[in-house]
Amino acid sequence: TGYLGRSLVPALRSRGHRVRVLVRPGSERKVPRGVETVAGNPIEAAGVAAALVGVDTLVHLVGVPKPSPAKARQFREIDLVSIQASVSAATRVTPRPHLVYLSVAQPAPVMRAYVAVRQEGEVLIRQRGLNATCLRPWYVLGPGHRWPAWLIPIYAILRRLPATRASAERLGFVTLDQMTRALVQAVEQPATGIRVVEVPEIRRSE
Repeated sequence: TGYLGRSLVPALRSRGHRVRVLVRPGSERKVPRGVETVAGNPIEAAGVAAALVGVDTLVHLVGVPKPSPAKARQFREIDLVSIQASVSAATRVTPRPHLVYLSVAQPAPVMRAYVAVRQEGEVLIRQRGLNATCLRPWYVLGPGHRWPAWLIPIYAILRRLPATRASAERLGFVTLDQMTRALVQAVEQPATGIRVVEVPEIRRSE
């Protein structure tokens, strides 16, 4: 029911997918009409596992809204605990679902606590042997999330310079539409093993 989920759910439904949304009790009204909901806590493995019965793909979008360096503790209490719960739940059901994990571009010179938590999430997924697609955007531009847009001309310059080209590509912006298409593509093309999708590939998602 968050920023990306509100875009992804209708996109999946428009392509014929059956979508089940895990929501906290009382948030069911935020889910589009006609979408199946399961009330539960996304930081508890048992609740996540109950929602995974008969599911072939788990899309993990849980995280602290509008991340900032001041939210380091929340990243560990919510972002990290939620992916731990999802991984644990995914290993309890048969067959195991393909996991689509919203990670973050790395390495990065800022937001170190946030990046560290997402790295831990990726390591956990690998350790538990799940088939997963890890998408690594840096910042997703869209309604209510446009403040960095003024940096776009600077990024264009940095991409032209050999010394900064790689970091500018890795830490570039993607649009909400691009991110949604990349998530849909991850659902429709499940990975065997671990697939990592970086910013340039997210931009090319069709």
